[in-house]
Amino acid sequence: MKSNHIRSLTILLLATVVSIQSGCTLMNKGNQERANIVSNENGISKLSQSVKNDKDATEENPSHDEKKVEKPKENANRVPNQPEALDVLVNKQYKLPDHYEPTDLVIPNVRFIFSGNLEKKKMRQEAARALENMFSGAEKDGILLAGVSGYRSQATQKSLYNSYVNRNGKEAAERFSAHPGHSEHQTGLAMDISGITGKCAATDCFEGSPEAKWLAEHAHEYGFIVRYPKGKEDITGYKYEPWHMRFVGIDIANTIFEKDITMEEYFDAVVPVRGN
Repeated sequence: MKSNHIRSLTILLLATVVSIQSGCTLMNKGNQERANIVSNENGISKLSQSVKNDKDATEENPSHDEKKVEKPKENANRVPNQPEALDVLVNKQYKLPDHYEPTDLVIPNVRFIFSGNLEKKKMRQEAARALENMFSGAEKDGILLAGVSGYRSQATQKSLYNSYVNRNGKEAAERFSAHPGHSEHQTGLAMDISGITGKCAATDCFEGSPEAKWLAEHAHEYGFIVRYPKGKEDITGYKYEPWHMRFVGIDIANTIFEKDITMEEYFDAVVPVRGN
């Protein structure tokens, strides 16, 4: 009876040990499976992050084939906004600073249709030297040029503009006279030119004269342009003035001449004009 009791206790003990070992085995297996799952999740997470990083890197640093190449804009010359620039654009949209006056005004050594050292004989120094060369070149071709009107202060322009408005009316005046501060003459880089007799000086009958023809064909060689060409009034805002020469430098003058364009078109600053 006692031995049977001992045998039962032994069997129960062995069963308990087996159960405990199985539980540990299952626990270890479960822990291992959870570790594998975590490992896989981390691996997937790391892979996802790696893919994301690669994608971000690609987006931030595209390959040469994928990079967008911007084509340069044609006629993208920037409008000069400094009044002292030799190629400064002054028109009905672009205004000079109030009461601007160049600091290097001189009187060029050329013929004028009037006497005396008047303000309107003056030009900026570089433009004055170019004007002298142009007059000399014209004379070699048998053309005798004379100056009519160069530098003009803002006060003088205001007086002229008002007188033209009173005489011709505002609409007509604005086809040939600029508002104060909007005149090229104030830059010291413009000169109205005629023949030495002064006949047709700054008037429509200058068109077709030998002097006008010579200027149209050769002014660019000296850095000047016919600033208000025929058929371009909607762009320049002013009627054809074959006598109005503007100094811009030889390079720009040659380009404008060869392309048969205006200064506005050169600077890609065309705005249809219908007065101020």
